[in-house]
Amino acid sequence: MIWLIGFGGAVGTLCRFYLGRWVNSKMKSQFPWGTWVINATGSFALGLLLSMHANEQISDLVWMVMGTGFCGAYTTFSTFGYETIQLVQQGEMAKAALYVVSSVLLGLWSAFVGMTVL
Repeated sequence: MIWLIGFGGAVGTLCRFYLGRWVNSKMKSQFPWGTWVINATGSFALGLLLSMHANEQISDLVWMVMGTGFCGAYTTFSTFGYETIQLVQQGEMAKAALYVVSSVLLGLWSAFVGMTVL
């Protein structure tokens, strides 16, 4: 089972890398849109998986592989912190504040929607 969770993590990491890169290439901006989109979609996915697992629509194995493996590697709190500090160091205080507030609110909202969509 540990190998399956690791595989889920590897897939989540690759999805994070390529989606983040693609989003940032489309949004020519200092704002870290890639991480923002990834954390929002990851929060939604984790909320959805949690709801499905709580309602016994997915097995414990699927929950562990997708919730712990995929979503754990896909979402990226450390990058969120790093990018916030970069914005502060560049003197972009308003963007940094917007990033922090919108990321937290969007993450919570996305998780809630994911949990209630079914």
